[in-house]
Amino acid sequence: MKDGGQFDLRTFLPYRLNQAAEAASFAFQDIYRKRHGMTRPEWRVLANLGQFGSMTATDICNRAKIHKTKVSRAVFSLEKRRWLKRETNENDRRVEHLSLTKDGLATYAELGRVALEQDLKLRGKLTEKEQTVLLAMLDKLDY
Repeated sequence: MKDGGQFDLRTFLPYRLNQAAEAASFAFQDIYRKRHGMTRPEWRVLANLGQFGSMTATDICNRAKIHKTKVSRAVFSLEKRRWLKRETNENDRRVEHLSLTKDGLATYAELGRVALEQDLKLRGKLTEKEQTVLLAMLDKLDY
């Protein structure tokens, strides 16, 4: 906060974190959009299923902090591309387990390699010590 306790957007931590996240993800976002016409929610659904395996839409909403409407649209789009499949839970027919198909896994693997390259570029702006401190601070703020 500025002197006198006045609000200043330039020092408002949630705003600064969001700005940093947007800047950090912009280059990678451009890649998955151009290569696959994917939206951010589609990438996030694909990435979560690729990383963690079969999940429900609710699981993805909770883990990725995405609104259920966006997850639903992303699931529909990924299913149309045949990158995702749904399996109804035999015990509770209201629940569907989502997983990636062979093509979805291949797309995840391809984009995962690009994501690693982007991560290395971003980390290259920081010293090792700064990276360690930043990750520790993000762990503290992740609630």
